[in-house]
Amino acid sequence: VVVFTPLVPWWVRWLAGPWGDPKGDLLIVLGSDAAFGMVGDTSYWRAFYAGRVISEGGWQGVIVSGGSGVAEAIRDLMVVQGVPGMVIRLENGSNSTRENAVLTSKMVAGDGRKKVLLTSDYHMFRAARAFAKVGVAVEPMPVPHAIKRASARWMRPAIFIELGIESAKIVSYWLKGWI
Repeated sequence: VVVFTPLVPWWVRWLAGPWGDPKGDLLIVLGSDAAFGMVGDTSYWRAFYAGRVISEGGWQGVIVSGGSGVAEAIRDLMVVQGVPGMVIRLENGSNSTRENAVLTSKMVAGDGRKKVLLTSDYHMFRAARAFAKVGVAVEPMPVPHAIKRASARWMRPAIFIELGIESAKIVSYWLKGWI
């Protein structure tokens, strides 16, 4: 069922929500993983897509959110892609999606600019709702991370496990009132 049916791609699309190319003023990029000053796979793809989006122009600023060196590592990768370091602000105290939302909300309090949230496709459902819960309206811009990998049937079991973990986190956040 996991390998030979469209279950995994469907599940990813459901968690990602509507795909679009929202335009805004402030791009909020959520980090995921980093070690020894280098981004992990998930953070790499988020940084890569953020760099592409910013290079298209029209953005007044960028916030990269993630603690334990994640925000700094993503910023460095974005700078290597040509994003001017002076337009990137860091929220580097968070270690969870909830903390991303809470701490970033303090940075954007009173900021009337249109905000776009960039994170992995399978993470968008929870992340967008966590930001909404703390009063930050965001337009979703999911990175096609899991959906791209799901095109390789042999990767679907691993993605299925990731989706199960993400869905458990969604339930946990819902029970705690965080989404």
